[in-house]
Amino acid sequence: MNDILLVEDEEHLARGLKFNLEAEGYRTTVAGDGETALDMLLKQRGDFDLLVLDVMLPGKDGFAVATELRKASNYIPLLMLTARSRPQDVLKGFASGADDYLPKPFDLAILLARIRSLLRRRDWGRTLLNDPPAEARVAEPKDADALREFDVYVFDDKQVDFGTLELRANGKVFRLTLMEAELLRHLIRNSGRIVSRKNILEEVWGLHEDTDTRAIDNFIVRLRRYIEKDPAHPQHLLTVRGVGYRFLAKPEG
Repeated sequence: MNDILLVEDEEHLARGLKFNLEAEGYRTTVAGDGETALDMLLKQRGDFDLLVLDVMLPGKDGFAVATELRKASNYIPLLMLTARSRPQDVLKGFASGADDYLPKPFDLAILLARIRSLLRRRDWGRTLLNDPPAEARVAEPKDADALREFDVYVFDDKQVDFGTLELRANGKVFRLTLMEAELLRHLIRNSGRIVSRKNILEEVWGLHEDTDTRAIDNFIVRLRRYIEKDPAHPQHLLTVRGVGYRFLAKPEG
């Protein structure tokens, strides 16, 4: 049985969600504010399998809670709920470390489907970490056809494992959020080609409305900190001014 921490300050909504989640077989604990949730996850180190986090909370909002969790290297699967469904807010949620984002009002069946999906991803990652498949699909820069579908990608002296969401680079291991991994996978699939910000919004985040595409820059900055030996002078994640980005497996020159 999976344990879910639900962070929701509207008491009637929290009661209803707790009832429905428990009816589906999930043990559910409710926290009414962000500070309580952070205390349970970071100080008490509660053993939860998934976090359902409302954005509009008293005190620290959901964005701040997600950011603090990720800074503390807590990578619990995180589903963010909010009445604010503007593209800018969706991107802000992903930038703070959310793995999925569901605007209110939502259908209960959709919420449950998102929860099951996040838990499946987590279980798959744990399985790969503890018992790697004998024939993991590994792609290298020379394997152009293999980029269509791969679990592990190796380039330069680096390796990214999309099953465990781990990136090994510059002698360190970095844990990626799901959205960081999806952005990197998209850029790798288009290796050598210019990828526009608009394309990233549509293909990675599924956003088709006009929004400030500069929000994507924050994700690129984080990925450069992981990948590049000198993030100020990137060799793998290049900016094409006024257009977007280009991924290079091997530095030019």
